[in-house]
Parts: sequence; C-alpha cells; structure tokens
Amino acid sequence: MGLTAGIIGLPNVGKSTIFNALCLGSGKAEAANYPFCTIDPNHGIVPVPDERLARVTALIATEKVIPAYLELIDIAGLVRGASKGEGLGNQFLGHIKSVDAVVHVVRCFDDGNVVHVDGSVDPLRDISTIDTELVYKDFETSEKGIARISKAAKIGDKAAKAKLEIYEKVHAKLAEGVPARKALDAEELELITDMHLLTSKPVLYVTNVSEDDLVEDNSYVKTVAELAAGEGASYVKICGKVEAEISELPVDQRAEFLDSLGLPEPGLNTLARGIYKLLGLETFFTAGEKENRAWTIPAKSTAPQAAGVIHSDFEKGFIKADVYTLTDLETYKSETAIRAAGKIRSEGREYLVKDGDIMFFKFNV
Repeated sequence: MGLTAGIIGLPNVGKSTIFNALCLGSGKAEAANYPFCTIDPNHGIVPVPDERLARVTALIATEKVIPAYLELIDIAGLVRGASKGEGLGNQFLGHIKSVDAVVHVVRCFDDGNVVHVDGSVDPLRDISTIDTELVYKDFETSEKGIARISKAAKIGDKAAKAKLEIYEKVHAKLAEGVPARKALDAEELELITDMHLLTSKPVLYVTNVSEDDLVEDNSYVKTVAELAAGEGASYVKICGKVEAEISELPVDQRAEFLDSLGLPEPGLNTLARGIYKLLGLETFFTAGEKENRAWTIPAKSTAPQAAGVIHSDFEKGFIKADVYTLTDLETYKSETAIRAAGKIRSEGREYLVKDGDIMFFKFNV
C-alpha cells in the first residue's frame, strides 16, 4: 500500500509502549522513563482486526488466514522548541513529513514515577505544544514555498497563480497559529501537497490512561474528546500498560484477562481500526482453499486497482472481477450456492470496490 501513520507526542507519554504492543514484536521500540529514548524512527507492521474475516473462514475452509496490515512509524518525542532544533527537533519533524497521517498520543494518567517533561499532566497544553511546533515549521515552509512559486506566477503561469493564492492563504492562517488542516478545505490541501505541510495531515488522538480509567473517562480524556470534536477529528482511549500486558499473554488467555477488566476487546483493536479509517482505507477479501485474506485499498479504488494490490500483473491484464457480499455468503453458505442463486456479479474496469467485497479476479497477461 505504501501508506503510513506516524505516532507522535511528547516524551514519556507511552508512544513506544503502545507501538510495541500494536506491532506484536514486528518492530520493537525502546520504551524507557526518560526523554528521547527513541531517536531513530521505529517501523512496524500492524494487523488490522476484522471480525468479517473470521465469518468468511467459518464458511470457506482454508489452509491460511491472513489479515490486512498497516505500516506504523514510532517517531521520537517532540518538545517545546523542536521547530528551532531543540531536542533534535529538526530531525524528528523530518520524520513526520514522511508519513500520511498522524497518531497523536496524549498522556491522560497521573503517575509520579513517570517523568513529564513539563512537570505536570495537562493534555490540552501538551497537544498545544506539539501543534505549535508543527505550525512554526509549516510557517517557515510556506514562506519558502511562496518565494519559490511567486517567480512562476509573475511570468503568467496560471497554475502557479492559483497555487500562490492558496500558499498565501495558508501562510496567513499559520501566522495566526491555525494548522493547515483547519485553514484549507480538502481540494485546497490536495493542490498544495507538494509543500508537505506537517499540519495538513489528518490526526487521530490517542488518550493513554491508567487501568483505573479504562471503563469511565477521566477529566483528561473528556478534555481531549471535546478538542477532537471541535476539530472534526477522532480519538480513542487505551491503557498502554494494559495493552502491553495483553500482547504478552498467550492468545487463549486474553479473553479471560479482558473480561476481568470489563473490556470487550483490546483497545489496540479500536486503535488499529481508527488508524485504518484515518488513512482512508478499506478492505476487500479473497477466499479459497489456499488462503482467506483481507486486502487493504484506498477508498473508491477501482476493480483493476484492487487487483493490482495482489499482483501488478492482475491489474495490467485485468479482464473482470467476480464479486459477492458476506451477506450473500452467510445466506447461501457456499460460493457454489451463491453462483446458483445468481448472486455473483461480474464487474468490469469501472467498478468501485465496496468495503467488505469478496472478489475473484480474472486476468490475462
């Protein structure tokens, strides 16, 4: 897929603990009680929990079951002054530039044994610290962008003139402390992707709480929830410490442990799905004797584009796709019965794949 989400936040908010639990050992990051224990970004692959895959497998026997995956990057903690190089800030901000979406971990627990870089827990202040540094960096970037594109606009380049207007608009808003994602609409943001503005990226807030606050929201979580609602963003609540414990348990013991905490599923399941949604991704399935598999595609992908996720030859030689739904499978119990009922559709090159489609591709190379 090539789409990535970067985990950011202040030092010691639980980023690396959450990253390690999410990635189940695929990309271990050091987690320690001091700032900057993470310096180089850590990369990991995250399985996306999807109960629909289990429902497919309940009716189509197979040798292997493979979930969809996401790529995550654990970026070192940012501090006040990062845009000016504090705490290796320029290096860390460069890592954010390379991701498609941002997962902002916010500390929402009190613990005197875990150092806070500003001496106290204050989610709104902490979020503001990060946002301010990103805005400062984007302000510098937009200044350089305006200087660069002004030359083309002056000699009559119409595309450059249109871009210059948006550059100047976002520059003015950044000067007021407004992130690009709040200052511009989706079409405008698309036109200036070449600027790689840090604050243009969609954000998911992760409130990291103590075990005692897993069921009921504490005041810290409520303030983040209000902030996210005001931005049109989303948030999820998890306890990084508990998630780390769950990830270390044998699979057959996890349900009992979750039940003891009053949780229906690990918080990381919700987080993985939230990241998936944040990146604008959807899932289609393939099913057969060899494997049942969930595949990741951008929303509104065409059938050939979906085929290309499996193999580039499938997209190049695409002929058609046989498509049916999970509802059809659960109604008729087998692909043979679905076909006999006339419920398998033959879709061509213009078909837009729907989330949850079960597909079989026909191609010729």
